[in-house]
Amino acid sequence: MTDILADTINKIKGYENNGMYECDVPATKLIRAVLEVLKSHSYVTGFEEVKDGKFKRLRLTMSKRINDIGVIKPRYAVPFGDFRKYEERYIPSVNFGVLIVSTSKGIMTNKEAREQRLGGRLLAFVY
Repeated sequence: MTDILADTINKIKGYENNGMYECDVPATKLIRAVLEVLKSHSYVTGFEEVKDGKFKRLRLTMSKRINDIGVIKPRYAVPFGDFRKYEERYIPSVNFGVLIVSTSKGIMTNKEAREQRLGGRLLAFVY
């Protein structure tokens, strides 16, 4: 695994498309923060930490609301005023999905970053 976030997002997408309700993913700070954003927007019902031998994993429960989810590569650095261009590229309609952004204040959506007047790096999209 070279990009754990991309592997996790692809696993969520595959489980969602196959109609499965639970998925186990690696427990890292980045993945936990991205799952918090997904949970706050009701794309994921919840998640809990599970010990898998000596490793920790997150077992997440899906809400069956994800139409599409994906990682944005390369991870573009976006200044505060340029979110509109990337929203048009990755999200099909206004107020239909979110971009997940890594900012200096933590991981948040593009709307939250715009309200706080922050720029950041694009991580993923979901709608």
